[in-house]
Amino acid sequence: MAVRKSSDRIVFVTAGNEESAAAIGRALVEERLAACANLVGPIRSIYRWKDSIEHASEYLLIIKTRASLYAALEKRVKELHSYEVPEIIAVKIESGSPQYLAWIHESTAIGKIAPAQMPGEIQRGRRLRRS
Repeated sequence: MAVRKSSDRIVFVTAGNEESAAAIGRALVEERLAACANLVGPIRSIYRWKDSIEHASEYLLIIKTRASLYAALEKRVKELHSYEVPEIIAVKIESGSPQYLAWIHESTAIGKIAPAQMPGEIQRGRRLRRS
């Protein structure tokens, strides 16, 4: 099936531990600011902070959302995050599977969505188990 252009976003957020990352991801999905949040880690981060080189173990969130929800998502991450300056970086999804992009929109829609409105794979709960 052909890919289609998208105005959706992938947002990268790092957190200091798995519990924090999971709490942020869960809140974003529960509040329909994100369709999905994958946790990757632990990862090793090397960065400059307050003129020192730091090394840390972190968890990376890979979040899928609508472009129109990015500002609200960024605000919510800042409210939930323990870092003074959390990493919140969004990149445009250039193209993707039409079914997956539709699922992002269905999952971030305001209000409850009736199963009959969802594409077949989503309706059966078989979202291919990959995000």
